[in-house]
Amino acid sequence: MSDRTLTSNLERAEAAQGAVLAKPSRPRALAKGAATRAAIVDAALNLASAKGLEGLSIGTLAEVMHMSKSGVFAHFGSREELQISVVREYHERFAQEVFFPSLQEPRGLPRLRALFERWVHRVSIEVDSGCIYISGAVEFDDRPGPVRDALVEMVAAWRAAMHRAIELAVQEGHLMAATDIEQLLYEVHGLILALHHDARFLRHPGATTRARHGFERVLQAHLTPGAPARPLAPQLQGA
Repeated sequence: MSDRTLTSNLERAEAAQGAVLAKPSRPRALAKGAATRAAIVDAALNLASAKGLEGLSIGTLAEVMHMSKSGVFAHFGSREELQISVVREYHERFAQEVFFPSLQEPRGLPRLRALFERWVHRVSIEVDSGCIYISGAVEFDDRPGPVRDALVEMVAAWRAAMHRAIELAVQEGHLMAATDIEQLLYEVHGLILALHHDARFLRHPGATTRARHGFERVLQAHLTPGAPARPLAPQLQGA
């Protein structure tokens, strides 16, 4: 999947979410219902970040939202549908914070570095909550079903975007033509998993710095003589 494909998919999702605003002539009740549903998903995402997707329940959400259980249930129909909605909302926010801003960087190594740096930044601010991609994988790794399928779909889309970024770095001549893209992606993803473990579980204060150093060490084996130099310090506009 190219970054254009991921972009178009996410744009369609945004368009669907913004349909109420785009059509003010729709009944006010529908707009209010969409707003209530969005508020419930937001509260559910906060709960899932702290307690995991399995920690979600209609009853707990009803208490948080000061609604009846039947009122919350009416917006989703099942706990499973609620969990899937949370996964999709997390993915949307991840894309807005990590993927789209990085597309402003030039193709190749600058964009790849921006994607990784924003990924690291995202994980670092989730230390006190948690990454749904990672915690969800632990919860649903051996539990087939729609929730696991949604998680796999979202993670696969993100990995495809990273794969494309590495591929472009090769095409731009920043990484060697012989670069094993799948292996490099595997190692980069491994750095993020290690960062999440050391920062969130072990509470090691230097985990973020180690992740950044690890990324540059991994890249070093594949850089060409004409590759853009590493920035002196991470520069994240809008982060």
